[in-house]
Amino acid sequence: MTGFFEFRFLRASFIIAVFSLINRQCFAYRFQPQLQLQQPVVLPLETREVSPDSIPRPPSKLAFRHNVSLTVSLTVGTPPQNVTMVIDTGSELSWLRCNKTARNQNQSYPTSFDPTQSQSYSPVSCNSITCTAQTRNFQIPASCDSNQLCHAVLSYADASSCEGNLASDMFFTGSEQIGGLVFGCMDSMYSSNADEDSRYTGLMGMNRGSLSFVSQMEFPKFSYCISGSDFSGLLLLGDGNFSVALSLNYTPLIQISTPLPYFDRVAYTVQLQGIKVSDSLLSLPKSIFKPDHTGAGQTMVDSGTQFTFLLGPVYNALRAEFLVQTKGVLRVLDEPDFVFQEAMDLCYRVPNNQTTLPPLPSVSLIFQGAEMKVPGDRVLYRVPDQVRGSDSIHCMSFGNSDLLGVEAFVIGHHHQQNVWMEYDLQNSRIGLAYVQCDAAGQKYGIGLHSSDNRD
Repeated sequence: MTGFFEFRFLRASFIIAVFSLINRQCFAYRFQPQLQLQQPVVLPLETREVSPDSIPRPPSKLAFRHNVSLTVSLTVGTPPQNVTMVIDTGSELSWLRCNKTARNQNQSYPTSFDPTQSQSYSPVSCNSITCTAQTRNFQIPASCDSNQLCHAVLSYADASSCEGNLASDMFFTGSEQIGGLVFGCMDSMYSSNADEDSRYTGLMGMNRGSLSFVSQMEFPKFSYCISGSDFSGLLLLGDGNFSVALSLNYTPLIQISTPLPYFDRVAYTVQLQGIKVSDSLLSLPKSIFKPDHTGAGQTMVDSGTQFTFLLGPVYNALRAEFLVQTKGVLRVLDEPDFVFQEAMDLCYRVPNNQTTLPPLPSVSLIFQGAEMKVPGDRVLYRVPDQVRGSDSIHCMSFGNSDLLGVEAFVIGHHHQQNVWMEYDLQNSRIGLAYVQCDAAGQKYGIGLHSSDNRD
């Protein structure tokens, strides 16, 4: 995507703990993988610098990508092949770049998956219920190819696309195996940056759609906790006992059964009710936070998005109040044409020799039944590689989604640091609790660490 700055981000290790689930039932029409997990499985999950143009984005998430993606390395097929997948809670279908992609574009993709070398690979018939019923949330309906196989086309607002057949295969997480997981084996991909494409093999969809990874595995819940100091953390798939000791505040997931043009029914949607700057509640009608008759204006919690984006009127109110409360404390960057990530136009100049920011007002996002408080030092974000004389540039880490042409509120992971985020799928709610994520990792005997420091 044009207009993004070239970022420099750390590499860090995340931890993913996968817990066994018992007595799980599914509807008769739903595909059921052969789950064989008997004990927690730990996989390293790291941040990778990826061009925002290299990963396709659904239209509602077009500008919400940045060049840091969470990736996990695992093996797929029999015998196993190494793959690296981008974790995306905003997408449904998991997919891998299959080896035909390299041949079609005359490119070398060393991490491509080769289905012809897997004895457990099984394509999905276009007449199967998986193809006819479980692809109903796809923007482009699945179809039959010349071999009567289920063919999927994923088309995105930035003109990138990928297409191929649905299939199932063995996925290996450490020493455990998951049989028959449905994914897209994409043999044709078009994007603007083939060099960046070679850094990953595919994408792991984690939203509420029936073919997402978590839906197929029928996990009752999953949780994650991102460190506020070094961006390490953990992702927990399943019902671990750690969350029992936390005092979680829950907010219900919003569901609208009627299809609406601008409402993503499989996103993790909550109800935003207000915003406070320090203790001052923004003077806004509650109706401004509710989706309209077209579905525009939903609030999505997305770990795949870095920052938080607000609809124009709400963003402008937050911007104005933050300016009032920081008057005389920070020096505003007087450059009307400077807009960070095309959506953040409130920026400040901070002397390079000033090692810490002055005390700043916090920003609290008030949901139905829960509140997410962003401390003042996290409200501002230092823009990498931007200096003015002896000053660095810091911008408010809330953006105006209207400038991106997106009709939605999106809560990004920058504001979820040191918050235990529990996605309780069984009870259709999200739980929040403040916790030191390093301590959460130690609870599981996992030492979270990073050799890097963030700006």
